[in-house]
Amino acid sequence: MLRITELRLPLDHSPEDLTAAALHKLRIPASELVTYTVFKRSYDARKSTLMLLIYTLDLEVKNEAALLKKFADDRNVTITPDTSYHFVGQAPAKLAHRPVVIGFGPCGIFAALILAQMGFKPIVLERGKEVRERTKDTWGLWRKHILNPESNVQFGEGGAGTFSDGKLYSQIKDPKHLGRKVLVEFVKAGAPEEILYVSKPHIGTFRLVTMVENMRAEIESLGGEIRFQQRVTDLLLENSADNHGHDKQIRGVRLASGEEIRTDHVVLALGHSARDTFEMLHERGVFVEAKPFSIGFRIEHPQSLIDQARLGKYAGHPLLGAADYKLVHHAANGRAAYSFCMCPGGTVVAATSEENRVVTNGMSQYSRNERNANAGIVVGITPADYPGGALAGIAFQRALESKAFELGGGNYEAPAQLVGDFIAGKPSTQLGSVEPSYKPGVKLGDLSPSLPDYAIAAIREALPAFDKQIKGFAMHDAVLTGVETRTSSPLRITRGNDCQSLNVRGLYPAGEGAGYAGGILSAGVDGIKVAEALAQQMLGVT
Repeated sequence: MLRITELRLPLDHSPEDLTAAALHKLRIPASELVTYTVFKRSYDARKSTLMLLIYTLDLEVKNEAALLKKFADDRNVTITPDTSYHFVGQAPAKLAHRPVVIGFGPCGIFAALILAQMGFKPIVLERGKEVRERTKDTWGLWRKHILNPESNVQFGEGGAGTFSDGKLYSQIKDPKHLGRKVLVEFVKAGAPEEILYVSKPHIGTFRLVTMVENMRAEIESLGGEIRFQQRVTDLLLENSADNHGHDKQIRGVRLASGEEIRTDHVVLALGHSARDTFEMLHERGVFVEAKPFSIGFRIEHPQSLIDQARLGKYAGHPLLGAADYKLVHHAANGRAAYSFCMCPGGTVVAATSEENRVVTNGMSQYSRNERNANAGIVVGITPADYPGGALAGIAFQRALESKAFELGGGNYEAPAQLVGDFIAGKPSTQLGSVEPSYKPGVKLGDLSPSLPDYAIAAIREALPAFDKQIKGFAMHDAVLTGVETRTSSPLRITRGNDCQSLNVRGLYPAGEGAGYAGGILSAGVDGIKVAEALAQQMLGVT
């Protein structure tokens, strides 16, 4: 097949216009075109007078070789790459021990799914509950101020990705097209087919719930086993040095119930909030190191303001949906402040997994039709900001989250402040035109005690700078809600090129918690990558 890239048409073109544009590009009559599919569709809003849709098409034509020769010097006409998924092997009929996957978020789901599709019949251990029970517990915090530390936004089937915007795009390098496998499996599980071709696909929480259930059912149908409310409290390790730097070998895991499961291969797909498990790994001597992450607030504006600023006269067009943004500002104090996890038409949610702490995050439904846009406005920090070893970032996060709990009134409400008051350095006492969406609720006041001075200064400087890019961004009545501390894992469970822990053979750190992903798509891709490495090791393939 042939691929055409950078095919541009006006926003309201017809299907016939797209066909005609492809024929015109290739300079062939309609009789030579067999069929075509849209591989990707994005838009270009840089020219305010004309909105253009940009297509990548895959076409079946009658004279492919001749056309490739004719367009040999045109980088926008090439042969279609093979983006289909190819398994690295199949499990033998009999396994000495089944592989274990710890965690059933996006990374764990895809690690388990790929292993199951290859016949390895993985055992999945998830500390939280199945997704519908988990949803009830999550609403318990949002509506009743009651936190379940083992079943919440962070823990349970689907992981933190279930209660998010469901964004399915990433800037990771993906030479094997593993991201395509993630999207194809999501569509098979019930996602809309448009995620295969729109430039910034998303799903939303309600659809993710059903999809996660369907993927669980497939894993189980292939012999996999998913066990909920099974918290891993220890690794069973054996001293066993080899020529690759490993001085230990995994021999199994121990659960909170006391049960031990024998295995030589474990995928650690923990998520970024499994702090007690991180502490256990460190105590057991698994190599762990501190890494950079970011801290800040959630900001809310009317979605209509963002739509108008970003899309102009095309705001509200059904093909474009709710507008997003991506902003960065390099502050005078040397810090970078930037937007993070932008959720068009969404809500700010309570995302703590520990008692007496407040954490914010953002989520959207597929429709993205809530009144507010929200995003994290965060500042990058490094281990130099929280010295003290591999686990120091966890202590740093906890201190900020405890302070936010105190500033919010000690009942899981979050501290908040109007943007105008924050910039002016005075406490807020009354809401304006923007009603904050955070549940259980907010307590207005002064956010400056909630973060280090350098972060407050960088955000205070960034907001007016962002207003120059998006008119109204620094509007007085926009709302900041604190705190956003779990942008990514504060540590890395470092692994080698074989995806195994640097010093524990058979242990495969993966996904966000291990420091190798950021978001649903990249976590899913990393789950596939680690599952392949594990399978090859079990099969003796190097």
